[in-house]
Amino acid sequence: MAKEPVRVLVTGAAGQIGYALVPMIARGIMLGADQPVILHMLDIPPAAEALNGVKMELIDAAFPLLKGVVATTDAVEGCTGVNVAVMVGGFPRKEGMERKDVMSKNVSIYKSQAAALEKHAAPNCKVLVVANPANTNALILKEFAPSIPEKNISCLTRLDHNRALGQISERLSVPVSDVKNVIIWGNHSSSQYPDVNHAKVQTTSGEKPVRELVKDDAWLDGEFISTVQQRGAAIIKARKLSSALSAASSACDHIRDWVLGTPEGTFVSMGVYSDGSYNVPSGLIYSFPVTCRNGEWSIVQGLPIDEVSRKKMDLTAEELKEEKDLAYSCLS
Repeated sequence: MAKEPVRVLVTGAAGQIGYALVPMIARGIMLGADQPVILHMLDIPPAAEALNGVKMELIDAAFPLLKGVVATTDAVEGCTGVNVAVMVGGFPRKEGMERKDVMSKNVSIYKSQAAALEKHAAPNCKVLVVANPANTNALILKEFAPSIPEKNISCLTRLDHNRALGQISERLSVPVSDVKNVIIWGNHSSSQYPDVNHAKVQTTSGEKPVRELVKDDAWLDGEFISTVQQRGAAIIKARKLSSALSAASSACDHIRDWVLGTPEGTFVSMGVYSDGSYNVPSGLIYSFPVTCRNGEWSIVQGLPIDEVSRKKMDLTAEELKEEKDLAYSCLS
């Protein structure tokens, strides 16, 4: 029996990340090689023509799993019946703009898109927020889509997680698939804490801790952390554009693991609504280590946290509290 198509919304679909993401979804990278999809692409009216060009290319690519394309600038049409929503569209920070200016623009975007999802998305729709400030945009969306369960709203820190895996893999000259269980704690910003204290590498003699193999705590506690934190800026400097390919790929990883489950013994990083685990204030969308089963994520519990980690985890939580206050001040 062929599966029923899943409707996947991508907002900001005519942009760089959208352009990299939609063929991955149509190819089955996000939801599996046997899962048909109907793509809903939403963008702002000035991007309507470019969006139509993306639709033409999707048709021309003749993806076997792609059972339909909705390309629209109307949020209601874009959100109707969607099972998965990937929120890539947002207002980017431009030169000379204050944080508050960017925040107020994004608050109004996420408030209106939340309202459209609240009214028109399929029940149990899973939402992933990619646009920055991702954690706080996800929080605003949660506020204005109260009927979407809080467990169904997340933000993307998998890109940072994958960047951390990549740095360890390069350092040790091992395949990235042999590295697992790095953690991104906190905000998808330069205050995040990439933590290798629980990370392992598959070797010929079994799994070994990353610290034991790298044998360079100064690098792990210094350059490694700052490289992961600043990677987005480094890519903008090199490419003159922000990371699109890696963001799209990690959005697929995030949803795929959420829907299809994480491998046994492996945890991944997701920005989710804090329940107070690890003394992170509840009411923030904060990146935690999670495992996924049957379409649900669970925070990995009981990991020992040293004093250095504690400080870094609290620092990024503090930044998220400030962002939350700023966002709420934009609402009033």
